[in-house]
Amino acid sequence: MSSSRPLAPCSGSTLGLLFRQVRDAMWSRMEHELAAAGHELTFSQYIALKKLSDGPHGVTDLARAAELNPGAMTRLLDKLEARGLLAREADPADRRAVNIQLTDAGRAMWLDVNQCGQRVRERAMQGMSDAEREQLTRMLEQVRDNLSLSDT
Repeated sequence: MSSSRPLAPCSGSTLGLLFRQVRDAMWSRMEHELAAAGHELTFSQYIALKKLSDGPHGVTDLARAAELNPGAMTRLLDKLEARGLLAREADPADRRAVNIQLTDAGRAMWLDVNQCGQRVRERAMQGMSDAEREQLTRMLEQVRDNLSLSDT
């Protein structure tokens, strides 16, 4: 006979730690998947490719998505461009702006990288029903939105 103890309420610091552990575990698993597929990407490079997979973006938009300053994003983009994964084009509406987009090689790589991400997401939610997965996602989105600084 196993004794079941009620779970202690989750304190704020424990909840924050759990979020960090989940984030770190997901990225660790993603790095493993990427390496097994022959891809060397940092987390920020992954975020940039993911953002560019839905169309061209500017440096500032990409920097915001990856939580980098524009200078750091420019250096990151230089590395991806040197690998032939993206191209910069002048914005026809603003001579000072540059649009960044994936090349054919970048799109092909993204398709493979995205498969790695799908395997990680599937592993993370293993044992959960579709309804539980949807509920978890909704609840995490609510936590994120509740903590958003945009409404202060």
